Amino acid sequence: MPVITFTYQNLEELLGTALDREELLELLPMMGSDVEDYDDEMVKVEFFPNRPDFLSVEGVARVLRGFLGLETGLPHYQADKSGMSISADPRLEEIRPYVACCVVEGISLDEEKLKQLMDFQEDLHWVLGRDRRKVAIGIHNLDVVEAPFYYRAGEPDEDSFVPLECEEELTLREILQLHKKGRDYAHLLENYEYYPLIVDAHDKVLSMPPIINGELTKLTLDTRNILIDVTGTDQQAVTQTLTILATSFAEAGGQIKTMDVNYPDLTLVLPDLNPQEMRVGVEDSKRIIGLNLDAQEVARALERVRMGAEAVDGDTVKVLVPPFRVDILHPVDLVENVAIGYSFPDIKPELPQVATVAREDPRREFEILIREIMVGLGLVEVMSLMLTNEEHHYHKMGLPEVDRVEVAQPISQDRTMIRQSLLNGLLEFLDHNRHEDLPQGLFEVGEVVYLDGEAETRSRGVRKLAACLTHSHANFTEIKSLTAAVLSNLGLKMEVEITEHPSFLRGRCSRVTGRRNGKPILDGIFGEMDPAVVTSFGLEYPVVALEVKFQ
Repeated sequence: MPVITFTYQNLEELLGTALDREELLELLPMMGSDVEDYDDEMVKVEFFPNRPDFLSVEGVARVLRGFLGLETGLPHYQADKSGMSISADPRLEEIRPYVACCVVEGISLDEEKLKQLMDFQEDLHWVLGRDRRKVAIGIHNLDVVEAPFYYRAGEPDEDSFVPLECEEELTLREILQLHKKGRDYAHLLENYEYYPLIVDAHDKVLSMPPIINGELTKLTLDTRNILIDVTGTDQQAVTQTLTILATSFAEAGGQIKTMDVNYPDLTLVLPDLNPQEMRVGVEDSKRIIGLNLDAQEVARALERVRMGAEAVDGDTVKVLVPPFRVDILHPVDLVENVAIGYSFPDIKPELPQVATVAREDPRREFEILIREIMVGLGLVEVMSLMLTNEEHHYHKMGLPEVDRVEVAQPISQDRTMIRQSLLNGLLEFLDHNRHEDLPQGLFEVGEVVYLDGEAETRSRGVRKLAACLTHSHANFTEIKSLTAAVLSNLGLKMEVEITEHPSFLRGRCSRVTGRRNGKPILDGIFGEMDPAVVTSFGLEYPVVALEVKFQ
C-alpha cells in the first residue's frame, strides 16, 4: 500500500497551528492509516488505497483540521475560468480516448515539496491508474508553453521531442526503445498505429502519455504556474484524478482555474468541483455502528471528516460529499464515516445478548485434513487475497484471458478481478521471498470463483489446493512424489494421465484424479512450470507445482 512521508513542520504550516506529536500519532490511525515509522522530525504513514486523497500531506492536513476542530464541514474551492482549452483528436478514441486538464496558479516549490509532488504523482499512478494503464498524469510548467493545447495522435517515426532526463530529441518510437520509462511502459502503446501527444499552440510537445513528459515543461524551484493533464481509458477515473490533484494544490495555496476540454461531440469544463449529494439514515447508522445517535450527532460526525451535512428530519441527514472523496459509493460508506467522525475509541464494545456453543464447521473437515498433511510434508502455508489482476493471473502465467468476475470500481491496479487459480499467488510469494534460503515449499488451500456458464451475473466458488517447490534441482519426479503422498494420506486412489497446460513444460505435466470408491474427489494438474512463467515472476530456479480442486 502507498506510504507517504512528511515532516511535522510541513504539516503544521498547512494546519496553521502547532501540533501535539502524541495526539497526531493517535489521530492518524483513526483516519484509516498505519503509522510505519516516526522520529523527532518526520512521520511515515501507510494509507489504504481507497483514500487516494490522503496520498499527499495536503490531503492529510485537510482532514486533520476537521478532527482537531480547526475547520469542519465541506471544503470550498474557487475555480475561475483560465480561458484555455485542450482539444482531443478523434484518432485516439481507440487508443487512449479521455483527457482532463486544469491550471493551478501561484504555487511555491522547494526541494522537499518537489519530491513529495513526484511521489504523489507515482502513488496515484499505482492506486487509480493501474500502473498508467488506466490513468496517466503530467504536471507541467505552464509559463513556457502557450494555449490552446491539443491532445493529438503522434506519428511514431515522424514526431519527436526531448523527453525528461535526456538532452537530445528522440522520435516517439525511439523513446519506447531507448528511454528507461519508454521501455518500462512500451507495452501500453506498442500495438497502435499512433501514439498520444499533448502539444501547445506552436506544436511544442508537453508529454507523450502515458510514457514520459517533455524536458521543455519540467518543474523547477522557480515554477509558479502549472498545467495538469490526466489521460486514460476510463473517463471517471481521469476526472477524479484531476480533481484530487487540483484540490491538493489548492490546499497548499494554489489557485485552481478551469479549462475547456473539447471532444468532437461535447465540451467539458474541468475540474468539476461540485459536491455529490447523498442521504444517510440515522436508524441505519445506529444499527450498524451500535450507537444511540440522533440526526444532529450524525451530521456533526460527518462534518468532522470534511463533508457537508444537514439534518433533514429525525431519520435523514443530507450529505454533500466533496469531489475528492472518490471512495464514497454507497450510503454504507457514509455510515463508516459517521463512525470515523464520532471516533472509534469512543465506541465501546459490548457482548451480544446471545448464547451459542461453537463447533468446527463439518464442511471444512476435509480441507483441514489437507492442511495437516501438507504441513506434515514440510510445506509452509500461505493465505493470499482472493483479488488479483489480469497481468499476474493470465499474462505472466502464459494463459489466455477468459470470462471472469471483475471488480467494478477497483481502487488498485493489483486488485481488479477474483482469482480462478491459486498458482500465481504462490509464485508472487516466492518472488517476494527470493532473499530467503532454498529450498522453498509453499501451499495454499482456498476458494476461487468462476462465472457460471453463460449467465455472467452468476458465479460459483470452487475450493482448491495448490503447492509449489523451488530449488536448483526441482523436477517432475519430486512433484509427482509429493502429489502421490498427498493422495495416499487422504486415502484416495491416484490416477495419472499425460496432459498439456500453457503454464507447464510440454511433456512435464500430468493430470491427476483422486478417487474414493470410484468417485472423483480431487482433480487437477502437476508438473514442471515453464521457464518463461518462472522468469516472468523474477524467479531464478526451477519451480514444480500442483493444483487440484476438491469437493
